[in-house]
Amino acid sequence: MLIAFDADDTLWPNQPHFDAVEATFFEMLAAHGSPEALHPRLYAVQRRNLALYGYGARALTLSLIETAIELTAGQVTGPEIQRLLELGKDLLRFPIELLPGVAEVLPQLRQRGYQLLLLTKGDLFDQEAKLARSGLGPLFDHVEIVSEKDEATYRRLFRRYHLTPDNFVMIGNSLKSDVLPVARLGYRAIHVPYHATWIHERVSEAELAGVPFEQVATLGEVLARLP
Repeated sequence: MLIAFDADDTLWPNQPHFDAVEATFFEMLAAHGSPEALHPRLYAVQRRNLALYGYGARALTLSLIETAIELTAGQVTGPEIQRLLELGKDLLRFPIELLPGVAEVLPQLRQRGYQLLLLTKGDLFDQEAKLARSGLGPLFDHVEIVSEKDEATYRRLFRRYHLTPDNFVMIGNSLKSDVLPVARLGYRAIHVPYHATWIHERVSEAELAGVPFEQVATLGEVLARLP
């Protein structure tokens, strides 16, 4: 059996670092509106750029600069842009701290004979660097870094690894990316909630209706869900 794990906010914190950068950005642009007013403006730019930049620190950095240019009608200063670039660099090198249970769960699953796949989306260089900083690389038999986690992506992975609903489990914090597309294809998905979720990854109750998936409170609980 192959067990796939999401990386960001499943194995290590990620979104809190992005939230902190956005909070600093809103402070820098406070003259142009409150965080509540500026956040939709930033997210609109991020969504517009997804097809070009994808996900990750570099994508956010470019969107921050573009949003600052729009909000200031081009009057943002060179030092301010430099500050945004430094914030983006911080996102590319923050220390990796494993979330509770990770250091115990992965080795135990390996000992039980499962194959482990790290399945994450985002910038290739950034995700590879985070995996290297985490020290978890040797525990994974396979690593897949994809541009999107949708049904088409999962279908390709199922074909590549010759997977069936009986020999695959996806574990992750994102209902949109880790759970719903897998469950809708008839495969098993286990949701491990995390306290911080990017707005783009949130789903409505209506989208969850009728979709079968499991949920645990902590990563450690998945050990009892797997034979």
